[in-house]
Amino acid sequence: MKNIIVTSDGSHTIYVPELNEHYHSVHGAVQESEFIFIKTGFESCNSNPVNIFEAGFGTGLNALLTALKSLGDGREVHYTTIERYPLPPDITDALNYDHFTNEEGGRIFRRIHLAPWNTPVRLLSTFTLTKIEGDLTTHVYPGMYDLIYFDAFGPDKQPEMWSAGIFEALSAATVKGGILVTYSAKGEVKRNLRAAGFNVKLLPGPPGKRQIIRAVKI
Repeated sequence: MKNIIVTSDGSHTIYVPELNEHYHSVHGAVQESEFIFIKTGFESCNSNPVNIFEAGFGTGLNALLTALKSLGDGREVHYTTIERYPLPPDITDALNYDHFTNEEGGRIFRRIHLAPWNTPVRLLSTFTLTKIEGDLTTHVYPGMYDLIYFDAFGPDKQPEMWSAGIFEALSAATVKGGILVTYSAKGEVKRNLRAAGFNVKLLPGPPGKRQIIRAVKI
C-alpha cells in the first residue's frame, strides 16, 4: 500500500512500505524536482524543440514542472516517460502540487494524468506527452533524446534499473551532447555512465542531497 506524506517544503510525496522508499526527497518533493530536473537539466539543454525521456513517471511531478517551464519559455517539448506501475487516480487526485504551481498547474496536472497511455498527446501548444506503460529494463527506444531525466527508485532498492546495460541503451538513444541528470551520485552509477559514453560531472545537490549527477553524451 502506498501512503501520501508531506515533505519539508509542504509538497506531497509517496512512501512505498515494501521498498522502504519514497518517490521524492523527504526534504522537499517540488524543491528537489525543480532543482535537479528543471534547473540542472532542462535549463542546461539548448535544444529547441527538446526531446526528453524520463525514466520513472511516478507522480507526474517532473512532467508537470517541465510542461509549465515549456509554456513559460515558449519552448517546444516532446516528453516521453515510462512507468511500470502507474498510480491509481485516488492517489494522483490527492496530490497537492497545484498549491505550488497555481491554478493553471492544477489543470495541467489533471490533463497529464488523464492522458491515455502509449500514445502521443499534445497537451499544450508547447508540450506533447507520451506515457509508456512498460518496463525500463526491456524497453526499446524508438527515438533519440536531447535530455534524460533518470528518476527511478534508488540503486540500493532497484539495482537492475541502474545497470550498465540500462545506461548503454540510454546512451544509444541519446544525441551527441545530450544531457542525463539524476539524483544519485553513487560510485557504481558514475562508473556505468562513463562506460556507456557519458562525461560525468558531480554538482551540488538540493537540500538533503550533497551531490547529484549531470552527464553529457560524448
